[in-house]
This record gives sequence, C-alpha cells and structure tokens, in this order.
Amino acid sequence: MEVLALVVMTLLFPVLAICALALDAALWLRSRKHWMGIRLLAMGWWFLAGELYGLLGLLVIGLSSSGDSARRRERVYRLKRRWLTSHLAGIRTLFGLRLEIEGLELAGPGPVLVMIRHASIIDNALPDAIVGRAHGLGFRFIIKRELQMLPTIDIGGRWVPTLFVRRASGDTAAEVERMRDLTINMTARDGLLIYPEGTRWTPAKLAHAKGVIAERQPEIAPLADRLQNLLPPRLGGTLELLESARDADVVIFGHVGLDGFEYISDIWAGGLVGTTVRLKFWRFPAREVPSDREALIAWLYERWQELDDWVGEMRAGAPSAPASPALT
Repeated sequence: MEVLALVVMTLLFPVLAICALALDAALWLRSRKHWMGIRLLAMGWWFLAGELYGLLGLLVIGLSSSGDSARRRERVYRLKRRWLTSHLAGIRTLFGLRLEIEGLELAGPGPVLVMIRHASIIDNALPDAIVGRAHGLGFRFIIKRELQMLPTIDIGGRWVPTLFVRRASGDTAAEVERMRDLTINMTARDGLLIYPEGTRWTPAKLAHAKGVIAERQPEIAPLADRLQNLLPPRLGGTLELLESARDADVVIFGHVGLDGFEYISDIWAGGLVGTTVRLKFWRFPAREVPSDREALIAWLYERWQELDDWVGEMRAGAPSAPASPALT
C-alpha cells in the first residue's frame, strides 16, 4: 500500500501541487495563513519515500544477514537511525524547525535507560535521530502496538529487541514481564527507551490522571498533584525497567516546542512553522538509583518534577541553552 501510494502521489504530484498552491494562496490572501498545503503534500511524499527506503534497506539486511545475529541487529539499528534522521530532516526543512540542544554529551555512551516526555507525533523520531546518531546507540523500544501498521516498524521491530504494547491494557503482568527481557545483555552501544507518560500530554489527560491516582494510589497523590506540564509516570513498566536495568544509567530527555501537534490537523493550523524546539538531557548514574521500591518511586517523581519545572520555565520564555552546532 505504501509503495502504491508513493507511485500514485509521484505521478499526480504536479496536479496536486497546483491545487495545494492555489488553496494556500487563497488562504494567505484571506488570513495570511502559512502555506501549509504544499508543505503537507511534500511531507507526505517525503514520508512515503522514506518508508520505501526503509523497506529496501530491510530487504537487503534480511537477504544478507541470516538468523537473529548480532550483525543483523546492528545493521537494523544503523538503518533505523538513518531512516528517522531522514524523516526529521524533512520536517525541519519544510517547516523551518530549529533545534537548541543542551547536554547531548550526557546521553551516551550506553547502557542507558532513556525516559522521554511525549508531546507530539514528531517526538518519536528524536531518540534515534538525535541521541542515536550522536552516540551510535541502538535503541530498544517500548511502543504502542498501533505503530505496527507501518511495515518498516513491524519488520524492523521484530529483528531488534522491541516490545509492542496495547495502549488500553495498561501495565499488565504479561507486558511487564516482557519488559524485563529488554534489559538483558545491554552494552555500551545499547539504549532502552520508554515514554513513562504512556500517551501525549493534554490538560484534560493530566486532570484525569491526577483523579485516578488520588482514588487508587492516594499515597503518591501529593507528588502527582505538583505536576503541571507532564503526565504522571506510569509506575508499573517504568519501575520494572528501573529495577531490572540496574547496570544502566538513567537519562531524562526533555523537549519543548512540539507540544500540541498530536495530529496532522494540528500541523495544518500552521503553528509548527518556524518553531524552535529546545532539547535537554540529564544523566543519573546507576549507582544513584535507589533499590528500595518506595524510595525509587520518590526518586522517579523527583526527576519527573525537575523535568516538569524545566518545561514550565521554557514555556514561560526563560533563556534557552546554546544550540548544538553539529545538529542545528
């Protein structure tokens, strides 16, 4: 389906581009709206072209690497970094995004457990395109099962340690058990990525999460109540990884600037154009992570509160860190 869509879009691109430009011109004359039609059309074509590149790369890897070999795994990781870097580069070019990065040197080497906030459909590309490319890390992912609709993720995810979880199921015992397997035999070239919030932040989701915690986990409700810019971390899977990956340092990955872009319709509104995206990393040595469960929960919430405070400061217009010249 992706290949067919790419062929059809390529053949019809001149006609589609004329229609998109006409619509953009009308909207610009009426309301000075950014020219989003042609941008989204080009983004769609670039995405499909990137998917074809990824599929061809997986075909080559599959034919040249036999079995569940370390060589195949490393080649998939390299392909994934190039694939996601290409997707992010297309978005940055089309929408004029600028990245300002602080503390990227802290994100490597591995083994690291990276906990990233979730705010947009775009931040899925950041770990590999930013951290993985800078440090040569291969990320073991915990991601929602719906992303298996993309054949690149479905096939590639089966060839490297990946856990596809059902969003509605929560932290079931079976999924938590499978999370443990992702922490086995991590090396200096391995990272393990989790989105502790489980879903993208919105004010309504935050209020709902606080209400659920107050009802079911009143002992941690005061910690959750302090959060304003992040959802409370889901403890089941997050604690399991912190307890299982005892040799891995913990990296907190914060970002601001992609908030609110949950759907293509949000991007269509035009707010993404010219956005400055600020990224920041904090690293905590494995020896500093508590082993006692209650202390570990308090430690996790303390880290999450630090990230929440930073997000609030950035939204309020606090001075940003210098941009990383290698990535901006």
